Amino acid sequence: MERYESLGLVGEGSYGTVLKCRHRDSGRLVAIKKFVDSDDDKAVKKIALREIKLLRQLRHDNLVNLLEVWKRRRRWYLVFEFVERTLLDDLEQNPSGLDLNTSRQYLYQILRAAAFCHQQNIIHRDIKPENILISQGGVVKMCDFGFARTMASPAEGGVYTDYVATRWYRAPELLVGDTKYGKPVDVWAVGCLLLEMLTGQPLFPGDSDLDQIYHIVRQTLNDGRSSIDGPCLGEILKDCCRNAVVCLCQSCLEMDPERRAQCSELQEHPLFTQDSFHIRYRCSFPTNASTRALKVYLM
Repeated sequence: MERYESLGLVGEGSYGTVLKCRHRDSGRLVAIKKFVDSDDDKAVKKIALREIKLLRQLRHDNLVNLLEVWKRRRRWYLVFEFVERTLLDDLEQNPSGLDLNTSRQYLYQILRAAAFCHQQNIIHRDIKPENILISQGGVVKMCDFGFARTMASPAEGGVYTDYVATRWYRAPELLVGDTKYGKPVDVWAVGCLLLEMLTGQPLFPGDSDLDQIYHIVRQTLNDGRSSIDGPCLGEILKDCCRNAVVCLCQSCLEMDPERRAQCSELQEHPLFTQDSFHIRYRCSFPTNASTRALKVYLM
């Protein structure tokens, strides 16, 4: 830490803290994630090592860039590129929701990030507003891979922990204790995010797992899922856009995970293609230093 000047606390959780720092020589701003003493806590050690392993192999424009890693005095330190704010910050500043164009730009990048992870056979398992970073230029960076994991092959018959994903974005199969879930859990979370971006309100705000199931069942009793296409969307979207949004959400929020769309498919959804948004966006997408060499220090 001697090479960095701390500029203040960015976030704090069960497994450690995140500090905004400046490199003393280069002046570069970074975010340093400092885990609690990981040698005495097996859960913390597992999360730290998993995040390091996955982020070393995941390099993409829409994933947060891991710059350095070191261990000192029984603690792991992860140095990330600094990104100004989160999607949660945007939602708190816009309690009635974000406009359609902004929501669409954010969603498209979230889908790019999730699709890339899924192509690498990795599921994030904790997609939520706090874990979506947004730069001043509107570039989205998915972060916090502490709960992410590589999926086992069908032959291996992988069994995973069911206590992942923040409750409001937790897929039904997680809520009922399924331990053989897969990529569709991320797709469910993406559908929840889109509606929250547009309305400013979480779609399924349960205060317990049982209450969460109640919210989901209440919303989906009718096959038409009419509650998704409610007054909130009608007030802020034109008919053509509302229909596309509802269609995309239905593709994400299928109760049966086998029927949910894949993130790669959703990038070609009419919400993005009807006005060639996806083509214009790809042409203008900025490049970054995602190929920067990762340094690992063990001290």
